Amino acid sequence: MDGHSRGRADEIDPADQWVLNPRTGNYELRLNNSGRESSEPPRARDRSSASRTRDRSGGRRESASPRGDVPSQRGRRQPGQGRGQQPPAGARKGRRPFSPRRRKALMWTGGVTAFVIVAGSAGAYALYQKFNGNLDTVDVGDAGSKNVAGDGPLDILVIGTDKRTGEGNEGYGDKGSTGHADTNILFHVSADRTNATAMSIPRDLITNIPDCTTKQPDGSRKVVPGTRNVRFNVSLGQEGRDPGCTMRTVKEITGLSVDHFMMVDFNAVKTLSTAVGGVKVCLDKAVKDPDSHLDLPAGESTVEGEDALAFVRTRHSFGNQSDLDRIKVQQQFIGSMIRRMKSDDTLTDPGKLFDLADAATKALTVDSGIGSINKLTSLARELGKIDTKNITFVTMPVKDNPAEPTPVTVVVEPQKAGPLFAMMRSDTSLTEVKKKEQAAKDKQQAVLEGSRAEAADIRVDVLNGGGITGAAGATVEWLRSEQGVTQSTNGANAPAKIDRTTLAYAPDQADQARALADIMGLPATALKQGTSDADGLQAMVLTLGADFEGAGVPLTGPAKAPEDIQRADADTAVCAK
Repeated sequence: MDGHSRGRADEIDPADQWVLNPRTGNYELRLNNSGRESSEPPRARDRSSASRTRDRSGGRRESASPRGDVPSQRGRRQPGQGRGQQPPAGARKGRRPFSPRRRKALMWTGGVTAFVIVAGSAGAYALYQKFNGNLDTVDVGDAGSKNVAGDGPLDILVIGTDKRTGEGNEGYGDKGSTGHADTNILFHVSADRTNATAMSIPRDLITNIPDCTTKQPDGSRKVVPGTRNVRFNVSLGQEGRDPGCTMRTVKEITGLSVDHFMMVDFNAVKTLSTAVGGVKVCLDKAVKDPDSHLDLPAGESTVEGEDALAFVRTRHSFGNQSDLDRIKVQQQFIGSMIRRMKSDDTLTDPGKLFDLADAATKALTVDSGIGSINKLTSLARELGKIDTKNITFVTMPVKDNPAEPTPVTVVVEPQKAGPLFAMMRSDTSLTEVKKKEQAAKDKQQAVLEGSRAEAADIRVDVLNGGGITGAAGATVEWLRSEQGVTQSTNGANAPAKIDRTTLAYAPDQADQARALADIMGLPATALKQGTSDADGLQAMVLTLGADFEGAGVPLTGPAKAPEDIQRADADTAVCAK
C-alpha cells in the first residue's frame, strides 16, 4: 500500500441539508436559519461564470468553479408530490441547525491558511462524502499524533511546497521538481484554546536534519539518513524525505513536537483565492516584478488566481529582497484571508462555500491522523475557539550565516529564538487574553503558590525520558553538589520517551514540588499531583522530557517575547513595503 492514500468516505446522510420546497417541487440547500438558500443541488447548477472579480483596470476576469457531484439522495420526492406524503427516506425530522458555534468555527478556521480554510469549509459541508475522496494523506508514523487534538497544546505544521509537477504547478521554473519545504508555518495553539502563535520558518535556514523513517509504496519502511548544515527546505523532497522528516526537523530546532501537518502547492493558492472571491492586499508602492509577474499599483488591490500566487512568491520587490521580507508579505496575505472568510458574503453564499471546500480538499495533503472530513471538522471546532485578535504571526529569529563571506543563508539567533521557543514550549501567549479566558491557566498556576520545603528535605528520583544521554545522572549531580538537594537519586531511563518534563508528587509533597520547581525552572504545567499521600519516605518522580536542555537550564519561558522580533497580528491590515 502506498504511503500516500485517499481519505475514506464518512457515513453521513446528505439529506440533512436538502429539503423540498413545496412551492416549486425542487430540493433546496439550507445551511442555517438565515433564509439564504440554493434552489438546486450543486451538480445541477452551472457557476462557471459566477466567480468573476473586477481587476484593477475595471475589466472583468473569469475563473471557472467546477462542481463536484452531490452524493445521491435516497428516496427523493419527485416534483408534484403533495405536502402530506412521506418525506424522502434519507431526510430526518428536526434537523440540527447550523449553530453559531459551528458558524464561528467556520469563520475563523476558514482564514489562517489552506489547512484552516479546509477545516472550516469541511465543517459546513461534511455531509458531502466526496470531499473525503479529495484528500491526500501521508502516513508519517510516530512523527505526528494519532489523535486530532488532545487536552494540551496543539502544534500544526503548514507546508507550502514549490512542487512543479501536477495540474496548475507547471511553468514556474525547476521543471519536474517534486517540491521542497518552501513556505513553513508552525501553528502553536494554546492548551486552553484562547490564543495561537504562528511562527514562520525561513526556507534558507541552515540546520541539521535528523534521521527519518518514511513509508514506501510497497508498505515497507525506509530510514533516510540525516544530514548536517543544510537548508531547512531540503527536509522535504530531497533523498525521498516526506513531511514527517520536516516535522522531525522542526522538533530538532524548537523542542516542540508537531502533532499534524498540512501541505499545499502553487495551484492551491490560485484555486483557494479564487474560491473566496479574491483576497485584499495592500502595497506601500507600485510593484512590477518580471520574475513573479506581479503587477499591482500602490494601495489596496484584490488578487486571486495567478495574481495571488505572484503576490506570495515575490521576493525582489519588498524590503531588502530577501526571503525574510517575502515571509512578511505571506503573513499579510494569510491575515487578509482570515478577514475575508469572516465576511458574511462568504459565509452566507452556499455556492462560494462549496467551491472553497472542493478546492481546499483537492489542494490539501495531510497526515493520516487528520485524514478525513470528520477529523478535520473536529480540528475546526478546536481552532474555532480562538479569537482572531489573539493570533500572532512571528518569524523565527535568525541572523546572517557567519560561515558565508557573502551571506545567502541564515542561522538561528539563539538570544532571541531561545526565549521565543521557550515561550511556545511553556504555552505562554504572545497576546494579552482576557482575564476570564485566563481562568484555566490561573488555576494551574495556583499549584506553585504556597510554602516551600528546604532543599535538603526534597526527595526525588530523576528519570531520563528525553534525548540527552546521561541527562538524569548529570541532573542528580547538579542537584546534589550545587543546589543542596542531597536526597536526589538517579532512576536511569524512563519506561518511554516523553516530550515535556513532568514532576509527579503526592498531595503531602506539595511543598517539596514547589521548591524543586523553583530550582529546576519548571512551569506549573509540569507538576502532576497524585490522589493519595506519600507512603513513608517515598520520593517524587522527575521525568526529564525532550524539552530538557541540561541541568540548570530553566524550562519556563519568559513572560514576554523579545521586543525586536518580527511579529504581526492576524486582525490588523498592513501594507507591504
